[in-house]
Amino acid sequence: MNQISFAIIGCGRIAQRHAEHISKRGILKAVCDINVEKAEKLASQYGCDFYSDIADLVLNEKSIDVIAICSPNGLHSQHAITCLNAGYNVICEKPMALSAFDCGEMIKAAEKSNKRLFAIKQNRFNPPVLAIKEVIEKGILGEIYSVQLSCFWNRNEDYYKDSWKGSKDLDGGTLYTQFSHFIDLLYWMIGDIDSVQAFTGNFAHKGIIEFEDTGVVIAKFKSGALGTINYTVNSYDKNMEGSLTIFAENGTVKIGGQYLNELEYQSIKNYNIEKLPQGNKPNNYGNYVGSMSNHDKVYDNLLDVLNNSGSINASLFDGLKTVEIIEKIYNSVKNDR
Repeated sequence: MNQISFAIIGCGRIAQRHAEHISKRGILKAVCDINVEKAEKLASQYGCDFYSDIADLVLNEKSIDVIAICSPNGLHSQHAITCLNAGYNVICEKPMALSAFDCGEMIKAAEKSNKRLFAIKQNRFNPPVLAIKEVIEKGILGEIYSVQLSCFWNRNEDYYKDSWKGSKDLDGGTLYTQFSHFIDLLYWMIGDIDSVQAFTGNFAHKGIIEFEDTGVVIAKFKSGALGTINYTVNSYDKNMEGSLTIFAENGTVKIGGQYLNELEYQSIKNYNIEKLPQGNKPNNYGNYVGSMSNHDKVYDNLLDVLNNSGSINASLFDGLKTVEIIEKIYNSVKNDR
């Protein structure tokens, strides 16, 4: 397998996760952040160059194969397009962008430059998620009647302090930063959403964030299935639950735990899911945890695609659809006012 060289743009918390997995699979040659102290710290940890300006990075680092975009959500499209136009492959953190239009511009830049653009959808690798996806694809569950997605996490004032998180322009909203992976799983497993009606509110984060901390969504899928999404970052003190329950013709299943890491319930006609492998632990950021840490599998897939012409785990269309669905949810709130 050819050794791939990487750079990282954005040296915040998630960049640490990327750097860790890159160093085990390739060469981290450069990092970039407008905060020079953050860039220098990460660079010294991995023995690579650091930059405070993307223009300088793309001018000086011609041997890099892939650039990982770990900058704030609202900068993903701008940074990805700059790197693609400069001739680099790109892997972009979630969400792909803050609008379906910007996702489309990223896709066009990738096609024009003939470079790969990878969208990170790490929850697809969770063992119970993969198991339920298989029984759906094989038709074992039969017709899906309804689905309930619950996302009950804690994000306190300290999480948003001195950060781009909480800003409408750079963060985008709770569905983008906390729960876009969950929305992706709805699309991946159940299909596209035809219509939605949502209600949102900011109960515990007034003056802290510029958008909602809680939402309730009613959805009708194009398949005819009905669904609800209940989400909040007001779970007291710690994350409570990230779960997906499916009611279908031939069975009922629930994936639960704090971050869709456990098969909590199954009752399937003439079928039983057994011996699920142990999944990875969640991304741990000290006072709080995120989704299951499957970036190792994301990077393994990237290397397989680049070196062996393997199949990409999450297409650019999937990345765009996640953003499109979130936009549809938020637009339904605006239309209700």
